[in-house]
Amino acid sequence: MKILLMEDDPVLGDIVSTYLREYYEISHVFDSKEAQGCIDEGRYDLFIFDINVPGKSGVELLEEIRFFNDTTPAIIITAYDDTKYLKAAFDAGAHDYIRKPFELEELKLRIEKSRVLFHIEQDAPIVLDEGLIYYPDKLIVSNKDKEMSLCPKEKKILEYFIAHPKRLISSEELIQNIWEFDSLPSDATLRSYIRKLRQIIGNNKITTQRGVGYRYE
Repeated sequence: MKILLMEDDPVLGDIVSTYLREYYEISHVFDSKEAQGCIDEGRYDLFIFDINVPGKSGVELLEEIRFFNDTTPAIIITAYDDTKYLKAAFDAGAHDYIRKPFELEELKLRIEKSRVLFHIEQDAPIVLDEGLIYYPDKLIVSNKDKEMSLCPKEKKILEYFIAHPKRLISSEELIQNIWEFDSLPSDATLRSYIRKLRQIIGNNKITTQRGVGYRYE
C-alpha cells in the first residue's frame, strides 16, 4: 500500500513516517510542491495531508487534485478545533481526518479503515508449507486453526527470506536490509528474532550455517 504523507513538522513527520514504514510504503514530503511532484511521477493508494504546510495548504492541494479527477482517498491532519476547517477539508474531497496530537495507532486504524472502505488491494496470502499460511497485511501466520502474530521486524525478516529462498544470507545482509543505519541491532538481537520466527514457521524452514548465515528452505 503506497501512501503519500505531507507533513512539514520535521519531528512529527519523521516519527509518523518511521512508524508507518513498518507496515506500508511511505513517501514523506514537507510541502505542496514536493507532494505535487510525487503525484505527477506515480500513483498512490492514499494521501495523508496536513492542512498547514508551506505553499498551498493541504485542503487547497486536495481541491486541485480533485479538479483533475484524481479520486485517491485522502485523510486530513489538522490542529484546528474549528469545524469550518473540517468542512473545508470534506468539501475539498477528504474522506477522513485526524486531529493533532494523535496516537500513531489511531492513525494506523484510520488507514486500515480506508483500505477496507475503498477496497484498496491487499497483499495475497503466502503458502509457506502445507497448512502454514502467511497473511502479510495482518502480520499473522496461520497453522491450521492456530494463528500466530509477527512483530514488524519479524515480518520484514520473513519477507526477506521468502524473497531469497535457498540462498545463504549473512547476518550482515539481513541487518543492512531490515534496520535503519542509526538503529542497527546486535547479533544477539538478530538471533532472538530468528529464534521467534522458527517457533512460528518451524525449525526446519530456517537453517543456520554457523559463522556464515541463514538459509530459508
